[in-house]
Amino acid sequence: MGMVGMYMGLLQVEYLTPVVGLGHPSLWIVSVIFGIAMGTLIGAFQGVLIAFLNIPSFIVTLGGLLVWRGAAFLVAGGRTIAPMDETFALLGGGSFGALGETGSWIFAVIACAFVVWAFVNGRKSRQKHGFALRPVWAETFVIGLICTVIIGATAIVNSYIWPKGNIEKYYASIGQELPECAKDNDTIYQGVCASFGHGFAYPVLIMIAVAIAMTILMTRTRFGRYVFAIGGNPEAAALSGINTRAMTVKIFALMGGLAGVAAIIGAARQNSATNAMGQLDELYVIAAAVVGGTSLAGGVGTIYGAIIGALILTSLQTGMVLIGFGDGSYQRIVIGVALVLAVWLDIVYRKRIK
Repeated sequence: MGMVGMYMGLLQVEYLTPVVGLGHPSLWIVSVIFGIAMGTLIGAFQGVLIAFLNIPSFIVTLGGLLVWRGAAFLVAGGRTIAPMDETFALLGGGSFGALGETGSWIFAVIACAFVVWAFVNGRKSRQKHGFALRPVWAETFVIGLICTVIIGATAIVNSYIWPKGNIEKYYASIGQELPECAKDNDTIYQGVCASFGHGFAYPVLIMIAVAIAMTILMTRTRFGRYVFAIGGNPEAAALSGINTRAMTVKIFALMGGLAGVAAIIGAARQNSATNAMGQLDELYVIAAAVVGGTSLAGGVGTIYGAIIGALILTSLQTGMVLIGFGDGSYQRIVIGVALVLAVWLDIVYRKRIK
């Protein structure tokens, strides 16, 4: 993540901008493609070391952590590369990097319609293949519950109002004079003037898109079945005819590409590329996956579970800040305890099902 972010910053600031000019649309497009491609290549390279040289994955990724972190420092000489392209920075969220109030309500309606379609289509599919059908009232209740959560989340994100400075910047960008009611914080935050709700930030939409794509990949494709088979028992998977070496390279390439997506969002959010980006994130990623139900023994886990685990850990960190424990030391202690507890619960659960 740090390595890809640093190279994207250099690409934008020192290589592309002098050629195509500041603010050119190709800046953010080329940077995004480059970041994902670079992450994928790094992941594939590490996958080759693991699959064909039989080096334990833990050692390869640990060595990679040190190598890529050092390379990110050397390539820029320890400098912070900034600022990034304005359009690229929108991918990091913020007041302008979001759907806004109207766009978020449209997104909520589309999401609810998709939920209804998914349940109806699933019911038709089960009926077509002769599977048992769930009661209509139960599916209706679940649909209503999910849509209620979507609408509630939309209302919450729309309740966050732009800062006054961003409202002024917005009216300046469209060449209009700031309305009188937008000059006073009280009228802005009481909604007297116009609505300036943040809505869903672009990183949230990217997360949802990635989650849907990865869920389909893991549950609806042969690739996903092979991943779970290799995770559960690599030897049995190989004996059953799965090319475990090729799969290992593909899996690590995929994870490298996703790390590239994380680098894009991280660099865009900071509006810069720094050597510190992504530090200790590997520990939080492991903790989020385990807390979300992924078994370290392999073969068990879900995409949405990992996301829920990340939300739980983020909520813990945010909650500690709100109650006055903003020191990072306390946060690391809580995350560490949560990780150990989650692994222990996984061990207990696996013993009981045996």
